[in-house]
Amino acid sequence: MPFPYLGETHELNETTRASADGSFASLPDGITHYELGSPYASLPDGENRPTEPVKANRPSVVLVHGFSVPYYIFDPTFSHLTRAGFRVLRYDLFGRGWSDRPQVKYNLDLFVRQLRDLLDALDMRAPVSLVGLSMGGAISAAFTVRHPERVACNIFIDPAGVRAVNLRGLRLLRLPLLGELALGFGGERMVKNAASAFFDPQTIQEFQARYRVQMRFAGFRRAILSSMRNGMLGDFSETYRQLGALGKPVRLFWGRQDTTVPFAHSADLLKLIPQATLHAFDQCGHIPHYERPAEFNPLLAEFLTH
Repeated sequence: MPFPYLGETHELNETTRASADGSFASLPDGITHYELGSPYASLPDGENRPTEPVKANRPSVVLVHGFSVPYYIFDPTFSHLTRAGFRVLRYDLFGRGWSDRPQVKYNLDLFVRQLRDLLDALDMRAPVSLVGLSMGGAISAAFTVRHPERVACNIFIDPAGVRAVNLRGLRLLRLPLLGELALGFGGERMVKNAASAFFDPQTIQEFQARYRVQMRFAGFRRAILSSMRNGMLGDFSETYRQLGALGKPVRLFWGRQDTTVPFAHSADLLKLIPQATLHAFDQCGHIPHYERPAEFNPLLAEFLTH
């Protein structure tokens, strides 16, 4: 019998997904929610045309979000890149947002497989540029190591996994029943933890309201707990080292005031990936692309076009 997580009162199905934006793909492990942005899609009467023409030789860009916040965390990035002439894909990892919460182990194999299957389903066979945020950094690095022919370059935003995440109470959460009890009655704590990524508190309230939506659907906290228990907050330094050995272009962005994945980890990552270049954001936390889009977006676009 599934653990009765407080507040998970809805099931994901065609009816409840009707209010979601984006599209859905049926993959071997479950349904994945995604949005594939074309620079000229859904622009009435020529309004809001891209600032640059579409260039056929540009790799498509794939945005991989972090541990628990679904694809809306890439709203500013997605909008800017599509207007700049890129084809952009973002999606919800299994267990998050509007994607299914399958009864499986939420480990690196699952998330790498999900990305591969989604690209296949969308017939995206050419190499892509991967943008990985936080835990999405470890996923995109592992995908690149396993499928190097499918990746043109990597961009990491405050990536997790350079060292194991030292989360308070993580050992207790991994214990049977104790973890279920802690997450079962600690919904507001999860919301506050997610909002701690912000350095600037002004946008926290809206962010928290959007985060709570996914918490209503059965399986969310089970997926989060399984991710903790199956190594997704662990040390992926060897994966990053293998990525460095491939020699692919790598760009690294990091907020100096990041309390989730400390800026000090960036020095370790630069040793593992010698070809990587780093841009640090002052007075910024874990999500510089979201808090500082006016500074971040042009830097990202410049890297993607050279």
